[in-house]
Amino acid sequence: MKKIALVLLCIYSTISNAQEDLIPQDTDKKNEITLNALTLIASGWIDVSYEYLINKEASFGVDVQFGFDENNNFDSYRNFSITPNYRVYFSNKYARGFFIEGFGMLHRYKDLYYDYDESTYNNIEKNITEFSLGVSVGGKWVTKSGFVAEIFGGIGRNILNNSDDSYDPIEVAGRVGISIGKRF
Repeated sequence: MKKIALVLLCIYSTISNAQEDLIPQDTDKKNEITLNALTLIASGWIDVSYEYLINKEASFGVDVQFGFDENNNFDSYRNFSITPNYRVYFSNKYARGFFIEGFGMLHRYKDLYYDYDESTYNNIEKNITEFSLGVSVGGKWVTKSGFVAEIFGGIGRNILNNSDDSYDPIEVAGRVGISIGKRF
């Protein structure tokens, strides 16, 4: 009985290793550049990311976003952010599949608010710089040729206090995207 179990274990481990060898893992490709198509289409912001793959389970990246939206229909809009992040992947494949990321976001935005006293009603525009810490979740898919697609979403808490007596700042910052790019 022990011999049969040992033989079956050897066969199973050989098949498992052979299966993993058949799936290309592109472990020699350690860099990715992606463009967030969602923010480009929905808001006109350019959002570009660089990610360095540390190993099959982790990566470090930085995301830079420039906003050119001068449309004042929204109460606030971001005009710049830089977001370093650290991702942990939960897959047997090399740096792909489901991930969780921790991020820090330094961002600048304009906030429009209204001030009303007894006789006047004023629109006030204020430039605000904030720093947020947060968490995102998402998924990444990579083709054999290195084409990357990912979807993610998360939220962070603004930790700087840019308030004065007449103004109540935004307390959270969102991070969302559908990105496409290339692993090289």
